[in-house]
Amino acid sequence: MITSSSNSRLKQLALWQAKAKERRAAGVFLVEGFKMFLEAPEVQIKEVYLSGEAAEKIREYPEVREKLERTGYETVAPGVFGKISDTLTPQGILCVMARTEYRLEELLAVPKPVFVVLENLQDPGNLGTIVRTGEGAGITGIIMSRGTVDIYNSKTIRATMGSIYRVPFIYEEDLCKTVRALGERGIRTYAAYLAGEKSYDAFSYREGTAFLIGNEGNGLSVELAKSADEYLKIPMEGRVESLNAAVSAALLMYEAHRQRH
Repeated sequence: MITSSSNSRLKQLALWQAKAKERRAAGVFLVEGFKMFLEAPEVQIKEVYLSGEAAEKIREYPEVREKLERTGYETVAPGVFGKISDTLTPQGILCVMARTEYRLEELLAVPKPVFVVLENLQDPGNLGTIVRTGEGAGITGIIMSRGTVDIYNSKTIRATMGSIYRVPFIYEEDLCKTVRALGERGIRTYAAYLAGEKSYDAFSYREGTAFLIGNEGNGLSVELAKSADEYLKIPMEGRVESLNAAVSAALLMYEAHRQRH
């Protein structure tokens, strides 16, 4: 059992929790909770840490116990486990996961894809919700600008509820260039933009489709919006001017799902 917060492995875990740059350099990300552990692909699990209390309770959960026997784990004293956890009430299990690297060409290999293109989203909960909803709606992948929040942020990961393991995603340096590349592959791009005059349900999304969603406060940049094939709007009643980015994305993704099914 690791009993000291000065343990070198715990110091490394704490650094990974705090610094996206350090996680990126090591090619890892951290997940917490038993649901995230059970859904985690075993080939990606590098290390598992259990609090002393959690280690006592796993006897009651055969599925967890069996997986832990395969992955192995290190026990951490209850008073010390909090030093590596990012939650106020830790469940007592933390996994170090190897990152999966995707490429645009892999995403484009799927016939008639549906993408969500995100420009400079800042809220980790919004991004995590889009990933989770995207899996439910059957999208092909998520394409993000470098200015978008780190998808491996702990709050983002929690919001995905496990979908982080299954929804392909990439970060691109130049979204305008990427959008043009989508067009060259016959994929129609639709910008959720204030200048849109047609309702989002007035278009056909049965062929290759990409929805462009902008920053929570500023929306899409003019440059990226101009790269799109079409502008669309989500009708608003009352005095509401816009919807949350994750809600907007959900409406668009599920409209594509509805049309295709």
